Amino acid sequence: MIIPYTLLEPATLRNLIEEFVSRDGTDNGYDQSLDSRVKAVLALLKKGDAEVVFDETQQSTNIVLKTAS
Repeated sequence: MIIPYTLLEPATLRNLIEEFVSRDGTDNGYDQSLDSRVKAVLALLKKGDAEVVFDETQQSTNIVLKTAS
């Protein structure tokens, strides 16, 4: 189920993005600050290049990047 990011409280959205950008295996090879990585993901959400997805089976929320078709 896709959840519009605009429906999330700002603090909840920030926490979700911070968790997303700080996961194992997400090292982007750059020395970017956490804040700049959060802003980059927020920009992807605003552009529609990423979305917030709730998995009912796992009862978890995740950010998923859309792939170009």
